[in-house]
Amino acid sequence: MNDDSLALRPLTARSIVLSTLLGHHPPQLPARALVRVGELFDIAEGTIRVALSRMVAAGDLQQREGAYGLTDRLLERQARQDESRTPRTRPWNGDWEIAVVTAERRPAAERTALRQAMAALRLAELREGSWLRPANLDRPRPAVVTGQCTLLTGTPDGDPAALAGRLWDLDGWSARARALLTALDGAATPADRFTVSAAVLRHLLADPLLPRPLLPPSWPGTELRLRYDAFEDELRNLLRQYVAPTGAG
Repeated sequence: MNDDSLALRPLTARSIVLSTLLGHHPPQLPARALVRVGELFDIAEGTIRVALSRMVAAGDLQQREGAYGLTDRLLERQARQDESRTPRTRPWNGDWEIAVVTAERRPAAERTALRQAMAALRLAELREGSWLRPANLDRPRPAVVTGQCTLLTGTPDGDPAALAGRLWDLDGWSARARALLTALDGAATPADRFTVSAAVLRHLLADPLLPRPLLPPSWPGTELRLRYDAFEDELRNLLRQYVAPTGAG
C-alpha cells in the first residue's frame, strides 16, 4: 500500500475504537471486543482501555452495562457517514437550492455551526453568506440553517457544469478517489485494510454528490462506493471473531 501519495493517517488507539464503532451497527461493543480489535494493530490491552477512559471523559463515548457506545454527536457523524455511502437523491430538473444568510449580529458559535451544517448538507459557498448546490438531494434542513438563512430555488444563467467546477475541486476529489481504489487493491494486512477503509469513508463525506450531467467524465464516486461495500463485507467477516459479544469488559 502506498501511503506516501495519500498521506494516510496511522491509526491510534482512539481512531481504532472510533472506526470500529462508527462502522458497527448498533455502535456499541463491550471493552473486550474493542481490545481484540486493537490486537490486530499490536496495540496493548492497557492502551485501548486508557483510550476508552479518555474518550468517555471527553464526551466521545458513553459507558453502559459494560459496553461502550457513541454519544449523540458521534451518532450524527455515523448517520452522515452512512448517508455518504447511500445518499438519498431525487431526479434533477436543473434547479439549484440557494441559502442566503439574512440573520444579523450572529455570534461566532452560530456562524461556526452554520458552516458545519452547510458542509453536512453539501452546499458550497459562492461568496460570503451565499451557499448553493444542485437541488438533487433529499434531506431536511436543520434549524441552524432555517434560522439564519433565507432559502431560495433558482437556476444559473451560465453553464451549470462550469459553476460546479468552480464550487468544488472535482478533479482533486476524483484523483484521490482513484488513488484510494488502488490502495484498496494493495491493502494486504488487516491494519492496512482498516487504515484505507477509514480514509475512504472520510473521502466519501467530501463527495459533493452532484447530478451526473455536472460531473466530469469517468467520475469514480459510484465505483468507490461499490468497492468499499465489498471491502466492508470482507472486513466484517474478518472482524466477526473480534466483535462477537463476550460479556462485560
